[in-house]
Amino acid sequence: MKSHPKSHPLSASPSSASKSSVDRRQWLSYAAFGGAAIASGSSQAATVATAASANQTQPKYKFKKSINLWAFPYPDKMSLKECLQLAKDAGFDGIELNYDLDSDLSPKSGTKEFTEIRKMADEIGIAISGVCSFLFWPYPLTSNDPAERARGMELAGKMTQAAHDLGTENLLVVPGAVHMPWREDHDPTPNDVCDQRAREAIGKLLPQAEKLNVKLNMENIFFNGFLMSPMEMADFVDSFQSEHVRVHFDTGNIMEYQFPEHWIPILGDRIQNVHLKEYTKKGTDHSLEAFRPLLDGTTNWPAVLEAFDAIGYDGYLTFEYFHPYAHFPEALIYQTSDSLDRMLGKEQPRLT
Repeated sequence: MKSHPKSHPLSASPSSASKSSVDRRQWLSYAAFGGAAIASGSSQAATVATAASANQTQPKYKFKKSINLWAFPYPDKMSLKECLQLAKDAGFDGIELNYDLDSDLSPKSGTKEFTEIRKMADEIGIAISGVCSFLFWPYPLTSNDPAERARGMELAGKMTQAAHDLGTENLLVVPGAVHMPWREDHDPTPNDVCDQRAREAIGKLLPQAEKLNVKLNMENIFFNGFLMSPMEMADFVDSFQSEHVRVHFDTGNIMEYQFPEHWIPILGDRIQNVHLKEYTKKGTDHSLEAFRPLLDGTTNWPAVLEAFDAIGYDGYLTFEYFHPYAHFPEALIYQTSDSLDRMLGKEQPRLT
């Protein structure tokens, strides 16, 4: 295996091998204006604002709440079972699991082990909302290195089987990359070659996915230089003419230059699964640090949720975050669940 790069892409996470969490995270590499209120008008303004707030009706959505395993300190401080239980206790409907090279979810496990994980999740009462992996970066399906491409195809096939055994129909797939800035050793792939190789790779993976009833969900990355617009993504997915090639839409990956609420209506019912990732445009640090805890960013969430509702999406909204809290890590999980409840218009306890 090649040595790991020093930084990470915007959509996947490091291996959960027994290296330090810092090593694993390395893979993932207009302020509001307020003026002084005029004293004589402040009381009236407050009254008007309160009345307006009272008259507003919070939309209620029935999307399912999910969270990615990368938000948990797994496996350094918590076992997989503890993570599943915490997600359930915090009020999530599902959890997205990550396939890598050295963990409970890796080539070291097979159908027997994955079926046991599925049974454990069933007993806890939480669904497995999908399978995700960082392995599409060290082993891209469109690499100029035939050995990397071959290993990527092998791993993608194993992930498809794992998703089936885990009881989920959702497998996130990164179909290709023109460039990976976080990999200094990556030889850029010309755009037309990348597109050709990606189509060939997905075409070869599709028969197994159809047999196992697993959806190969293409994720929008943007910083990989491939499928840079919703029209390109739609064309790519439609070219396979299969219900088993869909879209895993990530709200945060395009936020630096584009807007998720613009993509959603164009992709429409091609969207099979969603990463709900917060992003802030307030800084100039265009790294993983630009991804924030939910609601601590600049995403127009009312517009995004309205767009999902308008296309009839009724699946999981999976919070993806790469920095488990060093202290009291359960706080992030509960905070995210609470934020999602407020976004979805679920009834909140009344303040006394």
